[in-house]
Amino acid sequence: MQKWRWDRFFDAFPFIWDGLVVTIEYTVLGSLVAYVLGLIFAVIRRMRIPMVDQLLWAFIEFVRSTPLLVQVFVLYWVVRPELLGALPIDTQRLVVGVTALGVHYACYTSEVFRAGIEAVPAAQWEAATALSLPRLRTWTDVILPQAIPRVLPALGNYTIAMFKEVPLLSSIVILDMVYQVKTVYAADTGGAGPEAWFAVGLTFLALSYPSSILVRKLERRVEKV
Repeated sequence: MQKWRWDRFFDAFPFIWDGLVVTIEYTVLGSLVAYVLGLIFAVIRRMRIPMVDQLLWAFIEFVRSTPLLVQVFVLYWVVRPELLGALPIDTQRLVVGVTALGVHYACYTSEVFRAGIEAVPAAQWEAATALSLPRLRTWTDVILPQAIPRVLPALGNYTIAMFKEVPLLSSIVILDMVYQVKTVYAADTGGAGPEAWFAVGLTFLALSYPSSILVRKLERRVEKV
């Protein structure tokens, strides 16, 4: 039985820190893409344009029904060489990683946004119509200011989930915490043992759990409004 070594546990943290910066970077960028794209999907579906709504629904269901890891591989090995082949490889990985995370989670956040939009009272739509507001102003001045605060807790939960799924991008050599421990740390110490993986798990817990508490507090505040 392998003996637990605290020195290997503490030695892992410098590598984890380097990977943590990358993990947060991809989480932030991926969340921005997921929120913007998810809102666009929700608005398009709310307009109920024939064929467009059906095609978008089919796309959302396809993405939601396939693993994120498979989507990452398809983007990296099939789409990337054709569309991004002229860019530096690090830029290609950045685009693929952020796109994979953003599109995948946009298909979930779109339903969150749609629920928030549907929760706006019908009287608000009727009032905007009575005032002859243009459609764009109806959305920007009436509907979205009421819908978005309702969905912030759910969006926060998806951001936390995305943070914990960034390690899947290590499969395409994204230098997140898992990749750092699996390669750099292993090369320097002769193999990443359980101590290093335990350190990675504690790092995710130290960031995810307080974030979850903040989201729950935000949810209770939204419920009181």
